[in-house]
Amino acid sequence: MSGKLSEKLLLYRVQSKNDPEAYAKLYDEYVKRIYRFVYFKISSHEEAEDITSEVFLKAWNYLTDKKEVKSFAGLLYRIARNLIIDHYRARATKPVTTSTITIDEETIEVGDGGAWTEKLQIKLEGEDVLKALKKLKQEYQEVITLRYVDELDIDEIAEIVGKGKIAVRVTLHRALKKLEEIAK
Repeated sequence: MSGKLSEKLLLYRVQSKNDPEAYAKLYDEYVKRIYRFVYFKISSHEEAEDITSEVFLKAWNYLTDKKEVKSFAGLLYRIARNLIIDHYRARATKPVTTSTITIDEETIEVGDGGAWTEKLQIKLEGEDVLKALKKLKQEYQEVITLRYVDELDIDEIAEIVGKGKIAVRVTLHRALKKLEEIAK
């Protein structure tokens, strides 16, 4: 069975029978992508985990209320976006603390014939890309993340951000140009 058809069947089971097993399959399919999306914007594992769990709770409530869903992925990303906005609004009333971008540490063995230098180089390049992305405006960060990290197509991104496909393509093009300027 194809992925989209399987997803539609699972959504039907959740909406018609409140089937927690069907929802668990949907959860397993999307949890890592939603967590990555949230973490990229929040940069805190604990807060990203909290928001991710809240996304899936809100999605469950939305589905069990028998509301129409065109795309489950679109629903999840829209909920995540809104919760991230709420998170930043709540944070605006608290004192600002600085945060740093870190990539999880990996054990690098010196005696592995030079492979450790390659791993280190990749890690440093990843940190540079993340720093450059953080310098972009929010709209640009979002379309780049959705397209190249979460590997969504233009149609899905358009639904998530509430814009037309052409507007998303233009925004993505401008974001990549700006990222290229920053990275120089």
